[in-house]
Amino acid sequence: MAQQEDVFKKIVSHCKEYGFVFPSSDIYDGLGAVYDYGQNGVELKNNIKQYWWQSMVLLHENIVGIDAAIFMHPTTWKASGHVDAFNDPLIDNRDSKKRYRADVLIEEQMAKYEDKIQKEIEKAQKRFGDAFDEAQFRATNPRVLENQEKYDNLHKRYQEVMNAEGGIDLEGMKQIILDEGIVCPISGTRNWTDVRQFNLMFKTEMGSTADGASTIYLRPETAQGIFVNYLNVQKTGRMKLPFGIAQIGKAFRNEIVARQFIFRMREFEQMEMQFFIQPGTELDWFAKWKETRMKWHQNLGFGAENYRFHDHDKLAHYANAATDIEFHMPFGFKEVEGIHSRTNFDLSQHAKYSGKKIEYFDPETNESYTPYVIETSIGVDRMFLSIMCHSYEEQLLPDGQIRTVLHLPAALAPVKLAVFPLTKKDGMPEKAQEIINDLRFHFNCKYEEKDQIGKRYRRMDAIGCPYCVTVDQQTLEDNTVTLRDRDTMEQHRVAISELRDIIEDKVSITSLLKKLL
Repeated sequence: MAQQEDVFKKIVSHCKEYGFVFPSSDIYDGLGAVYDYGQNGVELKNNIKQYWWQSMVLLHENIVGIDAAIFMHPTTWKASGHVDAFNDPLIDNRDSKKRYRADVLIEEQMAKYEDKIQKEIEKAQKRFGDAFDEAQFRATNPRVLENQEKYDNLHKRYQEVMNAEGGIDLEGMKQIILDEGIVCPISGTRNWTDVRQFNLMFKTEMGSTADGASTIYLRPETAQGIFVNYLNVQKTGRMKLPFGIAQIGKAFRNEIVARQFIFRMREFEQMEMQFFIQPGTELDWFAKWKETRMKWHQNLGFGAENYRFHDHDKLAHYANAATDIEFHMPFGFKEVEGIHSRTNFDLSQHAKYSGKKIEYFDPETNESYTPYVIETSIGVDRMFLSIMCHSYEEQLLPDGQIRTVLHLPAALAPVKLAVFPLTKKDGMPEKAQEIINDLRFHFNCKYEEKDQIGKRYRRMDAIGCPYCVTVDQQTLEDNTVTLRDRDTMEQHRVAISELRDIIEDKVSITSLLKKLL
């Protein structure tokens, strides 16, 4: 685990050093859990968003997009339940004066039991090799059985307090923390306060004078902007069920426990799609969207073993099915996307609070009803982090040197092609610039002439550029260049006239989309 933490620290450092992510207001020592995307980070982030948007809107005739405002009428959040119920259970350690999410402390304790089991299994695998029977080992090994029993008991108690009548059982949650001997990571003590609820929405005021101002909120999710526009889109687009509305936008949560770099932030970006369907078909559509979204993630080539579904122990009051797609980060399997069957809760609530009739007239059944909804919601920043974590490698070369390389999917890489003149003379810089001038309309290119060619390759490896071209003396004679591949480091001569055909398909978002069909 310590080794994985070291890797994560290196990734965070790499993000700043190579222009991916900076602490916000860095010259003023930053602002907690707020980050800025640098020149390479914004390109990677935009490519992630383009991959998602086109996979939704381009590949589905019945999904359209909107861009709703961040500020919304305050009654929106009363109707959605956020004013009364958008809370986290928080607990303070009296010695360190630090505040934690009580549910996260308990979930981390469960993860410790899982880690202990996994370590026993890995030791046994090394000892027995091909003869190892994991199922039998899990069923018979005393240490595994002991930790599994601890996990099962804790899991059962956790479910009971999270699903208690009248909301979360806060006293029961504190008792679990005490019984499990969970200590504050900083003070090392168990001197805990009671667990309390804390609303996560940012408040602000709208109006020209203090007396005439009304309280509004920064949206904590983008979904409600879709729900309140359901009628507008359905009528103007003459949409027939089933159909979806997609949106990419900022959301804001006043997270007390914001950590793990850009994994949990106070200002973040979401890619959400609400799919409106006929009541009674929701579980079939839920299963279909689970499959579709998992395929989208695995299409990036990071390996199926790094993804898993995690069904919710506690369903939101509006949901009848919910699961997360989790990705294997350096700090464990963590949620990157949620898929929820939200029933007709949101549209019904907005109809109730607005006094407007929000229904769909179904020409096939000749009846009107409030559609049910399947939601897919993915955090852009978490997606960004998962890609960086999986792509980062410190590679030992045959000559004993270490090269740091980002094995980014070529279609998502910030820079697709770097063009180098071997030297700054004999017309090589001019030829290199000519190549860039021709290809820059098709994909993002970068010109580099400083330092030895090897150092330039290393810089491009570090930002994940999949291809480098070197212009040399031979180029001036026969119009061929050396094309280098980032991952294999292999080089071969190609004609300048062939560069676009060789590179474009591999680095375009289209190359990813074709694999989804």
